[in-house]
Amino acid sequence: FRRDNMWMAVSPFLQPEEGETVSEELVRFRTVGDATCTAAIESSAVSIDQVIAETSVARITERGATRADDRISEAGMEDRKRTGYF
Repeated sequence: FRRDNMWMAVSPFLQPEEGETVSEELVRFRTVGDATCTAAIESSAVSIDQVIAETSVARITERGATRADDRISEAGMEDRKRTGYF
């Protein structure tokens, strides 16, 4: 589902809200991490070489575009680090 213009994965900890529609999309994640704070990126890449090719021509940084935690608060991920979450 899309939230704040980002693809989010449904999980036991993250559910769509009213008006958010669940759909299956071809995506990848920038990193293996907490799906509740990291969004997916639309992608048809199925190999490492294809991911490298995609990122080499990207016009936005995936880190800044996918950190949903930073939409919750200005320093959401940093706050979690300080409290021992990571």
